[in-house]
Amino acid sequence: MDTQPAPDIAQIIAQVAERLLAGGRQIVTAESCTGGWIAKACTDRPGSSQWFRGGVVAYTNELKTALLGVWPATLEEAGAVSEATVREMAAGALERLGGDVAVAVTGIAGPDGGSPGKPVGTVWFGWAYRSAAGIDVRTRRHCFDGNREEVRRQAVETALRGVLEA
Repeated sequence: MDTQPAPDIAQIIAQVAERLLAGGRQIVTAESCTGGWIAKACTDRPGSSQWFRGGVVAYTNELKTALLGVWPATLEEAGAVSEATVREMAAGALERLGGDVAVAVTGIAGPDGGSPGKPVGTVWFGWAYRSAAGIDVRTRRHCFDGNREEVRRQAVETALRGVLEA
């Protein structure tokens, strides 16, 4: 069995590692629909312990609250797949796991679970950065086409590319 990430993901990870190492920073992850794939992609790269601190897979709302500090009211009002939730996931990851950069992902990979307002393929991303002023968070929403595997792969790539945009 091949345990290496796909070439495109491996190339992105190489860039992420270079950027983090150059800045003396470490990254943490907060994942839902990607199920730890971002963390796996990071740790597939030799030497990742220098820049990858760790991550949380919080698939249920209960764990989003307990492990990442997402407010129950946020989940009730906005839902698990929302800008508000991913913002709290990203900030919570930095606050609870340490590090300098966090990437968070929550979405609907399918094949079911979608709705007219949040169709299958809807994924919210959050990137949090520690600065002298506190924690800055930016978010983005994508709606990907494809089956469950394709949606998740696109989410991993998008999450990692977003780290490079800071």
